[in-house]
Amino acid sequence: MLDPKTDWVAKRLDLRSTAEAMLSSVAKLPAQPSVSEVLLNELLIHKVELEVQLEELKRSNVAMEEARDRYLDLFESSPVGYLTITREGLVSQLNLTAAELLGVDRLQIFNCRFWNLVAPKDRDRWHRLFLNIMEDSKKESCSFSLDMFGVNATIFSAYIDCQRHDESVGAATLRLTLVDHKKWVTDDNLIS
Repeated sequence: MLDPKTDWVAKRLDLRSTAEAMLSSVAKLPAQPSVSEVLLNELLIHKVELEVQLEELKRSNVAMEEARDRYLDLFESSPVGYLTITREGLVSQLNLTAAELLGVDRLQIFNCRFWNLVAPKDRDRWHRLFLNIMEDSKKESCSFSLDMFGVNATIFSAYIDCQRHDESVGAATLRLTLVDHKKWVTDDNLIS
């Protein structure tokens, strides 16, 4: 995304100055240049400007790829499960930890209803909570516990933190953080 505070005129002038400095040591215009010499010089300056911009873009691209890789590693290896639920209640994203907690194959759960992962006794409650946060644009987050299906269809108590996320284009989604209540809420894990 472009930074709105960037002074693009100053950046363009700086780029031109850099290109002119690079060319001044290679080719100088005569005292009385012809029109074709002036045009050729302008073309050379523009070529150097483009080459400098290309190098900046390459550096930015490498930095973005490294940041994406760090984010992906952090997302996948997190000790808590992360899920994204669409407005229709479908799982659109989840990390490896969430898949392990729920005992599901990640590829098979995409576009499946999250509701199916909730234990039958808590499904109505989940449905009301989900509708409440998705319909109320002022309500951005909530936390609660639900019984969920886990590995081998066992039921575990999950602590869930939900945050509504309004996409720039399209409908709102719900981002869930999911932890096994018994694994995390013990005396050993509490901070004194």
